[in-house]
Amino acid sequence: MNTIKSYVETHKNRFIDELIELLKIPSISADPAYTQDVIDTSAAIKASLEKAGCDHVEICETPGYPIVYGHKHISDDLPTVLVYGHYDVQPPDPLELWESGPFEPIIKKTDIHPEGAIFARGACDDKGQMYMHVKALELMNETDQLPCNVKFMIEGEEEVGSESLAWFVERNQEKLANDVILISDTGMISNTQPSITTGLRGLSYVEVEVTGPNRDLHSGLYGGAVANPINILSKMIASLHDENNHITIPGFYDKVEELSAAERAEMAKAPFSLEAYKNALDIDAVYGETGYTTNERNSIRPTLDVNGIWGGYTGEGAKTVIASKAYAKISMRLVPNQEWKEITELFKTHFENIAPAGVTVKVTPHHGGQGYVTPIDNIGYQAASKAYEDTFGVPAIPQRSGGSIPIVSLFEKELKSKTILMGFGLNSDAIHSPNEHFGIFNYLKGIETIPLFYKYFTELSR
Repeated sequence: MNTIKSYVETHKNRFIDELIELLKIPSISADPAYTQDVIDTSAAIKASLEKAGCDHVEICETPGYPIVYGHKHISDDLPTVLVYGHYDVQPPDPLELWESGPFEPIIKKTDIHPEGAIFARGACDDKGQMYMHVKALELMNETDQLPCNVKFMIEGEEEVGSESLAWFVERNQEKLANDVILISDTGMISNTQPSITTGLRGLSYVEVEVTGPNRDLHSGLYGGAVANPINILSKMIASLHDENNHITIPGFYDKVEELSAAERAEMAKAPFSLEAYKNALDIDAVYGETGYTTNERNSIRPTLDVNGIWGGYTGEGAKTVIASKAYAKISMRLVPNQEWKEITELFKTHFENIAPAGVTVKVTPHHGGQGYVTPIDNIGYQAASKAYEDTFGVPAIPQRSGGSIPIVSLFEKELKSKTILMGFGLNSDAIHSPNEHFGIFNYLKGIETIPLFYKYFTELSR
């Protein structure tokens, strides 16, 4: 442990500088304008893994963006840890809300991060957390503390559905064979109370289009006589929740797992301040499904949210127009047992059926994935728990997350491996939002903790 701390302390400035350079590359997978930047990032990851000590690293071509694969093999008699991460990032919009350039990383101190935090798109999700594993490998190699075999699979399409990753995993099961999968793309409760994510919600993401007249119309000449697609779309969206914020799509809850009172009571033991939560978001009240707490609403319950809505005139000044079309992007976070493709079809059928006469509706599915729950009695979880307790000084709390990492269920299906989610980010790190950041403390603490997972997992595997 002292050797690990000493190595991190000695090399921390270089670790930070290397991450900053990686964050400068705008690897936005959702926008084709950044294709070369995404590819350049894969090359940078390859070079980093080689320098960290991998025996072999390759850029694997896929139908989409490449996957960086690397391994360090010690012995067939030792377990193998497969590290997954992603090098692509979300679009930075809206740019005007960033206090500094999204791809011009800077370090600023905050109340939560008095040691400073790196502000940049991808700082926490997931370049910063992924790069902790690269530096942890370097540390273990340089200090002769790598106790088992390790493989890396770093993709470039996580933010757009990981379609090529599924293609790659299905075709490379022998190459990816492992005893446990390790991911840092989640968070923890606080810098003094670590937690291990044991559950993830699934996802169904769709785009809807409502079409009325064959062209934009003068609102004075046609208003009140022709269905307005924006008005109609707004009413249709509003009807998707009832007065208790329960989703109204028939069949939506048929497979939803209902946790027992005992399980809900165990979840409630996690430290949580509703007032601090509201203050952090500058809101005066929380909102959600009746009968559930805030932490239950954003973790064990399914949701439906509009992520974007547009149509008509949105420029400066006024334009009296009835738009021909209106659009919205909608995501549904799903809980274990809900099949995302089935939910997508239920949404499509319902949304088309509630459209009134005078408009036509088109629903376009984008991507999705299954939810996931990992048991806390397996040796992977136990190894992670011991590692966190060593570096933080307190036991980690198991916690379900409201986010989605759709490929985790794919890994279990195709590779027959459990996934351990060792996240070091915080809910306040503004992932997917302007001013995303990652604490220096969190970044370095991750590099310090990960080698201990390898140590304990190897010991518990014997």
